[in-house]
Amino acid sequence: MAIEGLRIIGESINDSVPSTKKLFEANDIEALKALARSQDEGGAHWIDVNVGLRPKEFMADMVRQIQAVTTKPLSIDTPDIELSRAGLEAYDIERAGGVKPIVNSIAETRLNMFELYAVQPFHALFLLSERLEGGDSKQNRTADEAYETAKRLLDAAHKHGLTNDDCIFDPGIAPIGSDTDGINRMVVGTMERIHADPDFAGVHMSVGLSNYTVMIPPKKPDGSPVKSPLESAFLTIAMPLGLDTIIGNVKRKYALLPPDDPALVCVREVLALEGIEAVMRVTEFYSG
Repeated sequence: MAIEGLRIIGESINDSVPSTKKLFEANDIEALKALARSQDEGGAHWIDVNVGLRPKEFMADMVRQIQAVTTKPLSIDTPDIELSRAGLEAYDIERAGGVKPIVNSIAETRLNMFELYAVQPFHALFLLSERLEGGDSKQNRTADEAYETAKRLLDAAHKHGLTNDDCIFDPGIAPIGSDTDGINRMVVGTMERIHADPDFAGVHMSVGLSNYTVMIPPKKPDGSPVKSPLESAFLTIAMPLGLDTIIGNVKRKYALLPPDDPALVCVREVLALEGIEAVMRVTEFYSG
């Protein structure tokens, strides 16, 4: 069971997940519907729907098929405006108890996606990992850059009729086992700035939490878990800064950790280290 106050967007129906991709390729709709049901029963607050580069008709049918077996609202997850439009047109808000879907993901380089609010009002998940500069996409490398991007996106959201409660900001978490560039330190710094700014009162913050432990072994040599403790450590640090939503796995055992928990000590030390030293500290944690 997840932490109280933490909203989970169930991540499993996503073309980037190899096992799910196989289901899409086999057109195994019943198995995909079973994934939706299991995430619903596991406590997901939204069900993610990412069909990759498949036709918009496939997205629309997938939305209808999933809503046939769950009343949980959906997260329409694609950077393609026409795929997103198809998902929103198919979405039955009454079936979802009146809860608006999430549109994941809008970036400063894709502000035309606000046009979709006329199709179906939605909660918007904003990517803060990039910004628009001189007509080009630029990667944000500092917390200040990401925060300034968030301010512009919030202003654009207000102009298109969205409220602060409709806005979910994702600073772009990185795999802890290979983060030599301090991206996760930037993520935490961005959250600190947003959380301290009264103009952002009532907004939400999110990360794709499973990305945090990509390519890390699931267990230590003694058989104790690795991924859930590290992900829980990140939540322990980030939730007081306003993180209240994750794209995650409903089967993970998330928890807020005490100050002396080894995983939390590790993550705090990693955030303070630079380059390869940060990666080596993670290796030490899961190898011990």
